[in-house]
Amino acid sequence: MSRNDEREEIPKAENLLQPLEELLAAGLHIGTRVKTEDMEKHIFRVRPDGLFILDIGKTDERIRLAARFISRFEPSRILVVSSRLYGRTPVEKFCELTRAKPIVGRFMPGLISNPLQPKHIEPQLVIVTDPRADSQAIKEASEAGVPVIALCDTDNVLSGVDLAIPVNNKGRKALAMVFWLLARQVLRERGEIPPDGNIPVTVDDFETKLTAITPRHGTED
Repeated sequence: MSRNDEREEIPKAENLLQPLEELLAAGLHIGTRVKTEDMEKHIFRVRPDGLFILDIGKTDERIRLAARFISRFEPSRILVVSSRLYGRTPVEKFCELTRAKPIVGRFMPGLISNPLQPKHIEPQLVIVTDPRADSQAIKEASEAGVPVIALCDTDNVLSGVDLAIPVNNKGRKALAMVFWLLARQVLRERGEIPPDGNIPVTVDDFETKLTAITPRHGTED
């Protein structure tokens, strides 16, 4: 499918955080072939091949809203989680820039809920890459009354999620782009960079490189 065709399959959106062509190239709008009731309102259309297409305008709105919310919290009390391999570098770079705490790989049960856990932490806000893959983090955050922001694809259920950012949460480039945009917008909201300022790293710096991944059992995730 050409980029022009992709332009025609998404609703018009103006004043986006990043040029539309770059968002399309990263695949932010590409969902799955499954649609949940929770995510239906964020879906623009379904392609002939069965893939649901997310509304990029709504993605942009939610990134801005999430950034405003994140900026209210002490950075060291923000926990950012990714069990997905492709989310690890984006999460680590996001935390490096925003001074939040990253948890990548397996989320140890009790990390939030069990005070006796050696690495127990008490976050004020939890951000997850995928509600399904990071369900343990959401469960513990919900039990502790900690708000949860989640990157949500068309196939996600939003139980325990307080603020969903509708986006392709499986692709390497999409995850790099959304965390780069979110990091930049958080720093703008904090006043650490100007309202139209940029950050000293590129989207490519946020992308997990294939050479850095050793798949298990022949899978990438």
